Amino acid sequence: MSEIGLRTKMLVRDVMSNPVITMDEDEASNKAAVSMDMNDVGAVIVTNKAGKSIGIITERDLVIRVLAKNVKPDTVKAKEIMTTPLVTIEPEATISDAARRMTRLDIRRLGVIYKGNLLGIISSKDILGVMPELIEIMQERSRIEGAARTEETEEVPLSGYCDRCNIYSESLKERNGQNICDECRIELEQEK
Repeated sequence: MSEIGLRTKMLVRDVMSNPVITMDEDEASNKAAVSMDMNDVGAVIVTNKAGKSIGIITERDLVIRVLAKNVKPDTVKAKEIMTTPLVTIEPEATISDAARRMTRLDIRRLGVIYKGNLLGIISSKDILGVMPELIEIMQERSRIEGAARTEETEEVPLSGYCDRCNIYSESLKERNGQNICDECRIELEQEK
C-alpha cells in the first residue's frame, strides 16, 4: 500500500480533538463543569500561569473530588481536584500506541504535545470512532495482498470436507465458490 502513496497506519494527529478547552489552575472547579457543558466535552486541561499544561479535570474528577465529598464547587480551585501530571503522547504516534498507553495507565484521555506545546487531546472515544474505517482498511489491504499472492502463486490444495459429496479430502480446490475434491471436480468437468 505504501508503494502507491497510502499510509497504512493512522496517527494520533489524524484523530485528536483540537482546539483543547483549558482553564487556569486557580479558577473555581465549577468553571470546569460549565466549560465541559458549553463545549460538549468530557474534560478540560488545566494550565499554570505560564500557560503550560499541568493537569486535567474530567467529569469523573468532578464527581469523585467535589460531588461525592459534598464540597461546594465554587470554593475549590482547579489545581485541588485536577489529575496530575497530564499524561501525553506525540502527534506522530500511532493510535495503537495511544490505545495501549491508555489501557496500561487505565485512563481515557491523553494530551497531544509537540515541542512542549499542547496541540490537542485524544480520547478513547476518538479512537473508537475510527475503528470501523481501520477495519475496512485492513480488510481491503488483505484483499489486495491476497489477490497479488494468488497471481504470483498457483492454487494450493486445501484439506477438509468436500462441499459436494461431504467426503474428507486432502486435495480440495475452489470451484464456483465451493471447495471440491478431485473426484467431484472430474464429475463436474464430465457433466459439461
